[in-house]
Amino acid sequence: MINVGIINVTGYAGMELARILSRHPEVNLSSVTGRSAIGKKINEVLPHLYDSDITIEQSISGSVDFVFSALPNVFSAEALKDVIAAGIKSIDIAADFRLNDLAIYEKWYESKHPCPEFLKESVYGLPELYRSEIAQSKLIANPGCYPTASILGLAPALNSQIITNDILIDAKSGVSGAGRGMSLKTHFNEVDESVSAYGLDGHRHMPEIEQELTLIATNKVNVTFVPHLIPMNRGILATIYAPLTDEFKENNDDLVASIRTIYKDYYKDETFVNIQNSPPSTKHTLGSNNCHIFPTVDYNKEKLIVISCIDNLVKGAAGQAVQNMNIMCDLPESMGINQLALYP
Repeated sequence: MINVGIINVTGYAGMELARILSRHPEVNLSSVTGRSAIGKKINEVLPHLYDSDITIEQSISGSVDFVFSALPNVFSAEALKDVIAAGIKSIDIAADFRLNDLAIYEKWYESKHPCPEFLKESVYGLPELYRSEIAQSKLIANPGCYPTASILGLAPALNSQIITNDILIDAKSGVSGAGRGMSLKTHFNEVDESVSAYGLDGHRHMPEIEQELTLIATNKVNVTFVPHLIPMNRGILATIYAPLTDEFKENNDDLVASIRTIYKDYYKDETFVNIQNSPPSTKHTLGSNNCHIFPTVDYNKEKLIVISCIDNLVKGAAGQAVQNMNIMCDLPESMGINQLALYP
């Protein structure tokens, strides 16, 4: 059994981790922290975890083999500093180890990095792209939710060089993506029966998306990223647009069929990425670690259109973190995260 600790179990990502790990056959959840609930039992604070009576502590205690941090950005790296230094395998669900360039991190997150010396040791935790590197690493930067949907939606097209590097991503997220903290913007009366765009002057996930897409394309990718808040609990739906190259259009009579073949071949061995024959809805991934992708072309046969859909708390956070843990610990990759979506 793997003794696991969760830093900040009382946030949405942390509680989702606890839910998944409580049924993982190779995990013993041995220590959890929560800044606002120290001394309380986890089932007292999170009643849906009724059969777990572990006490929420101020810091990780006892002997642990693996640590997840679900603290906010900057605080997460600070909390993991000693864990990483001790050689304990760990996954940061915040953004502190996702960006390769320290200057870009400090610009977008408006803070000095607490432990930049560990940046080169971290691996970006998108298994579909970095599985072998994840298996050899002790520190994983769990991807953001918007980047997960966006990168998975674009990777086959960029890898096959069928699109230009001018990309538009229009993405919608459920309110849980904003975290559990109180905010007027996520107040029920503000979000109910309303859809709003935000981050128009630059969202923190944009440099992460650009970094990874540029690595796939092997040259600079220009991304326009516009996120929206949708009045629902969970889910991300990214609608992605990119011009098809002239070469691809000239050499393929049936553009849609050719694109579907490219996407299906690229993800043919991936358990959690499914190429759909019709546009997916957020409910199709609710509670699951799946990413559903629907690639097609626009009416004028000039642009690739991709619909990419995930649950922001599972494949976009806790589920993907457990997927990474399984790889790091040489366990079956889907262990503990094979659940189907809840529907309707």
